Amino acid sequence: MGVGQATHALPVSSAAADAAASGSPGRLLTAGMVAAWYASNIGVLLLNKYLLSVYGFRFPVFLTACHMSACAVLSCVAHAGRAAAAPPASRSRGQLARVAVLGAVFCGSVVAGNVSLRYLPVSFNQAVGATTPFFTAVLAYAVAARREACATYAALLPVVAGVVIATGGEPSFHLFGFIMCVGATAGRALKTVLQGILLSSEEEKMNSMDLLRYMAPVAVLLLVPATLIMERDALGVVAALAREDPSFIWILLCNSSLAYFVNLTNFLVTKHTSPLTLQVLGNAKGAVAVVVSILIFRNPVTFVGMLGYGITVAGVILYGEAKKRNK
Repeated sequence: MGVGQATHALPVSSAAADAAASGSPGRLLTAGMVAAWYASNIGVLLLNKYLLSVYGFRFPVFLTACHMSACAVLSCVAHAGRAAAAPPASRSRGQLARVAVLGAVFCGSVVAGNVSLRYLPVSFNQAVGATTPFFTAVLAYAVAARREACATYAALLPVVAGVVIATGGEPSFHLFGFIMCVGATAGRALKTVLQGILLSSEEEKMNSMDLLRYMAPVAVLLLVPATLIMERDALGVVAALAREDPSFIWILLCNSSLAYFVNLTNFLVTKHTSPLTLQVLGNAKGAVAVVVSILIFRNPVTFVGMLGYGITVAGVILYGEAKKRNK
């Protein structure tokens, strides 16, 4: 799934990040945060795949509702702890309405990502997800008329070409799963673009954890009726599985809690590293997720598929470099 892929923290300067990470204790703390970020991201992705594809729990909307419920509850608990130390910032009705729009887009992208995991291996899911910069650039131009330099657009060509190659070499390709995965990737990009438009003023900007605290309840309000309409048997199946296999509830609780910690660890890593380091770590995380998923689920892979994924990742790196040069 990609829940942690949809987060946005406030930017942190490289100097501040280097200062925070200076010294052995600082480096150990940062390394621990990165390890937790990797573990929570890859853990929730693999658990989603296990539940939806291997275990046979075929209710992605209900699973997403569990994720968002955990995010809503744990975000409120964390906020209550922070509010005791500092008064919370007030939010206008207009701002909350704009956040609700972001929450709806966020919700749709997460559901689509979870649906795709029913049909696609994690390795191919990650290859398609790596095209997020392409959709971000296209949607930024379509929605906000924001243009990039020609070199930046040129760097997106290998991003798309890599996915085309990976699709042709994917032995477990499923058209509906592919459409859902592309939809999830485009949804994450749309949320990024809309966030820049709807929360553009300095007083309205939020860090990723505050944004999650407002978006998660919106997602729950949308997902509960969607589950009752689209997955009417979900609650009955959950009750039956809990009776047959008590560990199922613990797996579900662990999976839902990890969805929150994906966002928390992403926020902390963003805060304690430089933007360049974050980009490198993000690309490496996708590669680690692919390798781990192949080792666990033993899904067939081809040289052409891996070549396509490698080209896409290289394109993402080139895109980041081109954006940095043209700022």
